[in-house]
Formats: sequence, structure tokens, C-alpha cells
Amino acid sequence: MRIADYDQALFHTHRSDWDSLLVLMVRTKDHFLSKKIEHFLHAYRFEHDYQIVQSQLYALLRYLDHAAEKTSDYLSELPSLNQL
Repeated sequence: MRIADYDQALFHTHRSDWDSLLVLMVRTKDHFLSKKIEHFLHAYRFEHDYQIVQSQLYALLRYLDHAAEKTSDYLSELPSLNQL
């Protein structure tokens, strides 16, 4: 899991750059992120009910926030290379 994936997903979502978001969905190693992107893009393309699209967008954004926070916490707990 790379924190850069979460930053890129947020960036592409903010810019409505769906093609790049799709590429990130395929390339990321984080399966949860991939599924959240897939569900959002599917809702955005095929749903007629805006509430469903909004719900999928918020689910993606909540996951990005959660994953970036947990990844940052995990990386800060790792011993640095200077201490080895």
C-alpha cells in the first residue's frame, strides 16, 4: 500500500479525471481502494439517481481519508533507517 495511491485518487477525484482514476484502479495494490473506485465510477456512469452517486463518492472519500491516516500512522511507527 502506497500513500501516493491515496493522494492520486483524491487528486483525480477532485479534478473529475475519471480516465486517470480508472488507470489507478487497475494499477493499485490496495484491493479495497480498487473496489471503492470501481463502485464510484460505475455509479457515476450508470446510475440515474444522484443520491447513489453521492453515496459512492462519499464512501470513496471516507476510505481515502481512513487509509491515508492509517498508512501515515503505520509509517511513523516503523523504525527509521538511521536508527538501524
